[in-house]
Amino acid sequence: MPEAPAPLALFYGGTFDPFHCGHLAIARHARDRLGTVVRMMPASDPPHRPPPGASAQDRVRMLELALHGEPGLVPDLRELDRDTPSWTVETLRGIRAELGARAPVALLVGADSLHGLPGWREWRELFGLAHFVVAARPGLEADAGLAPELQAALGGRWVDAPQSLLQAPAGRVFRLEQPLHPGSATAVRRRIAAGEPWQSLVPPAVAGYIARHRLYATGRTR
Repeated sequence: MPEAPAPLALFYGGTFDPFHCGHLAIARHARDRLGTVVRMMPASDPPHRPPPGASAQDRVRMLELALHGEPGLVPDLRELDRDTPSWTVETLRGIRAELGARAPVALLVGADSLHGLPGWREWRELFGLAHFVVAARPGLEADAGLAPELQAALGGRWVDAPQSLLQAPAGRVFRLEQPLHPGSATAVRRRIAAGEPWQSLVPPAVAGYIARHRLYATGRTR
């Protein structure tokens, strides 16, 4: 009998500042569509953008509250345990060292992150370390309007079936079609700072935490 393929190790990284209903919808759909656990990796202060509005401790706690009781969605705090910046290429190298060269590994990203990939550290090396699962974002197609160098790098990598991700350890790109959610972390922070309604954009437990600790009320943390 042929050996059964190893399960897909799927990682969903982000600042999660705060974790909102759009994040949750993407994670749930990826879990169900790909039939695997989604490991949610909150980033430390990102090296390619300004520091987040909430502390890492607050962001982790909000993530844990949002995922409580959600089967197949688990926090993964490996990026917060490092003293170096959360470069994705280094995170994936660590995952490879842990899981081995043959395990299928995938990174779940939004279409906006895919479009910005040429700005990531050693971005071309990422295709040798993981697959990409790309979630559409409102008003942004995953494969339209890409920079020429990125378009060339993605040539021949797109696959239509999730099973294709199990047949190689890395290098393929799968488009995750899911109902689009209009919310964003930027919108949540802006609404809170402006005194506008925001609670419906985040899971109830996250809304309670933000309110208790007065996060984002002045555009910064407590």
